[in-house]
Amino acid sequence: MRVVIVTESFPPEVNGVAHSVLRTAEHLLRRGHQPLVVTPAPARGAQSPSHTFGAGGVPDGLPVVHVPSVPLPGYPQVRIALPSRRLSAAIQGHRPDLVHLASPFVLGARGAQVAARLGVPVVAVYQTDLAGYAHAYRAGRGLGEAAAWHRIRAVHGLAARTLAPSTPAAQDLTAHGVARVQLWPRGVDSVRFHPRHRDEALHRALAPGGEVLVGYVGRLAPEKRVDLLAETATLPGVRVVIVGDGPSAPGLKSAMPGAVFLGRRTGEELARCFATLDVFVHTGPLETFCQTIQEAMASGVAVIGPAAGGPLDLVAHHRTGLLVPPRDGAAVARAVTALAGDAELRAAYGRAGRAEVTARTWEAVGDLLLRHYAEVLAEHRGAAEAPPVEAPATDGSAASPEPAGSPGPTAPLTEELPA
Repeated sequence: MRVVIVTESFPPEVNGVAHSVLRTAEHLLRRGHQPLVVTPAPARGAQSPSHTFGAGGVPDGLPVVHVPSVPLPGYPQVRIALPSRRLSAAIQGHRPDLVHLASPFVLGARGAQVAARLGVPVVAVYQTDLAGYAHAYRAGRGLGEAAAWHRIRAVHGLAARTLAPSTPAAQDLTAHGVARVQLWPRGVDSVRFHPRHRDEALHRALAPGGEVLVGYVGRLAPEKRVDLLAETATLPGVRVVIVGDGPSAPGLKSAMPGAVFLGRRTGEELARCFATLDVFVHTGPLETFCQTIQEAMASGVAVIGPAAGGPLDLVAHHRTGLLVPPRDGAAVARAVTALAGDAELRAAYGRAGRAEVTARTWEAVGDLLLRHYAEVLAEHRGAAEAPPVEAPATDGSAASPEPAGSPGPTAPLTEELPA
C-alpha cells in the first residue's frame, strides 16, 4: 500500500502529533508498505537527538518532503506551512492509494483538497483540540472557537473516515457535526517506560529532604495549565518537578519558585525522570488523548489527571489514579495530598496502571490503523464500482426505507486492542 502522511508536525519537533506520525510511518515500513511524509520544514539548524522518540530516531528509508514554513507568532517552536506546490507534487508523485492527514488544519487542509482532486480516499486523524486552543489563547473573533469548529468540519468533511484518539474526543467531534468518526487510540512503549528505570540517586538529588516527588511532563504552554500546580508546590513534604519547555516557562518559574524545572528531557533521561516520580500530574483540560499519562502509567507511577477529554479513557478513578475537576488547582492539591501521605496506595495505583497499558503496544495500534485503512479502501472501491442509482419510480411510490434496527456505521475497532 502506498500512503502519503500529511502532518502538521514531525521530528525534530517534540510533541504528540510528531511522535504518533513517526510511529505510524515506522509501522507501515515494517509491514512492507510505502509511506511518504509531507510536513512543514523545521527551523534552520533545528535538530533533535536520534533517541528523542526511542532508540532508532527517524528510520532510514522513510522519504520526507519539507514544505516551506514560518514560526507561529508567539510560539516559534510550532511551524506553519506556507502555500507551496511541493505538497501537490509530492502527493501526485507518490501515487498513493490513501492519504493520511495527521491533526489537519493548515497543511492538512491543502492535502485533503489535493486528494479530493485526485480521487484518493482520505483518513483524517484528530489529535488537537483546536477550538479549545483558540479559547485558551483568547483568539480574536475571526479565530474563535466557532471559526475553529467550522474549519474542523470543513477539513474532516473531505475525509472518508475521521479517527479520534478517545471516546470524549469522538463524542465532541460528532456533537459538532463531524461525520464518519471512529476510534483509534495511541500506543505506548512499555519497555522504554518501565519502573526499573527508577533512580533513587536522582530522587535524593531532586528531593534532598525526602519529599514526595510530584511531576509534570510536557509542553509549557497556556493550554496545558501547568500554573494549576502552584498550590501543590506550596504543600509541605512535596517537591514539584517540571519536565519540558515552552513559552510559559518564565512565568511558571516566577509563580513556583520552589519547584524544580528540568527543561526538556528525551530518551533514557526522560524514562528515568518518569519512573523516579512518586506521583504524576497532568493539568491540561484540552487533551484529546494525553500520551504522557499513559507513559507515566507504563512507568508504574500513580497518576492524577483532569476529568475531561482523553484522561477519562486512561485513568480509572481510585484504581490507577485520581481524576479531578478540570481547571481546579485546589482539587489538584487535595489529590496530591491524599497520595503523598499513602505510599502503599501510590504503589497500588502504579502497579494497576502499568498492568492496564502494557499490552497497548504501538504494533497493536499500528495494525488497528491498517484495518481502518483497509476498510476505507474497500468502501472507496465499492463506491467506484457501484451501479448508478435508479431514478425514482414515476407512479408516486418511493424506495423502501431501511428496515428498523438495521446496523448503522461500522462499530469502532477498539475492541481489538487490550483494555
